[in-house]
Amino acid sequence: MTNPFSSASLTGRRYKYYDFIMAIFVAVLLVSNLVGAIKIWQVDIPWIGVTSFGAGILFFPISYLFGDILTEVYGYARTRRVVWAGFGTLIFATAMTWVVLALPPAESWVGQEAMEFVFGATWRIVVASMLAYWVGEFVNSYVMAKMKIWTKGRFLWTRTIGSTIVGTGVDSLIFYPVAFWGIWTNEQVISVMLGNYALKVLWETLATPGTYAIVGWLKRTENEDYYDRETNFTPFSIKT
Repeated sequence: MTNPFSSASLTGRRYKYYDFIMAIFVAVLLVSNLVGAIKIWQVDIPWIGVTSFGAGILFFPISYLFGDILTEVYGYARTRRVVWAGFGTLIFATAMTWVVLALPPAESWVGQEAMEFVFGATWRIVVASMLAYWVGEFVNSYVMAKMKIWTKGRFLWTRTIGSTIVGTGVDSLIFYPVAFWGIWTNEQVISVMLGNYALKVLWETLATPGTYAIVGWLKRTENEDYYDRETNFTPFSIKT
C-alpha cells in the first residue's frame, strides 16, 4: 500500500530528505508537548515583567522553523501533509496518555500521582494545544508560501520571520485564552501570552542563519525550489 504521506505520492518523484524532515518535525512536536508539562520556569523580560514559561517553549519553535524549511523548499501542499501527520500523532499520543493514566495502578506502584501531575492535562489545555498548533502551523505555511511569491524568492529572512510573527501570533491568541481564561487572572493570561509570543519570535529570528544554511543545502541536494503559484491552500486535504 502506498504511504499517503510519502513524498513520492505527490509528484511521482521521491525526495531524499522530505520523510526525514517529517520525522524530525513530529518528534519535536511530541517532545515539546511532553516536556512542556514537566516544568514551568520564569524570567524577567524587559517591558513585560516576570513571565512564566512551559519548558516546551524551548523546543516548540523548532516545529515552526522546520515548517518554514518545508514550505520554502517543498511547497505548501507537502507541508500540509506534515502538519496533518503531526496532528494525528498528537491525537494518538493524547489518547494513549489518558488510557495509561486510567489504568488501575498496582498496589506496589507509587508513581500514579506523579504521572497524573505531569501528564494529566485538563481537556481545555489539550483542546487548546491541538487547535492552536493546527491553525498556527497552517497560517505560518500559508504566509510563507504567499510571501515567497510576493518577494520572487528573495529575502528569505522576511518570510521566515514574517510567517512566524503571524503564525505564532495566531497560535498564542488561540492557546492561552482557550486554555486558561477564567482560571488565571486576565493579567496573567495576557502577560504569559505576550512573553511566550515574544520568545518564539526571538527564537526564530536568532535561528535565521541556520535556516538559510539548511534551506540552501536542501534546495541544492533535492534540486527543488517550489513556488505555490497554483496551489489549493485548503487545509482540509493531504492532496495537491
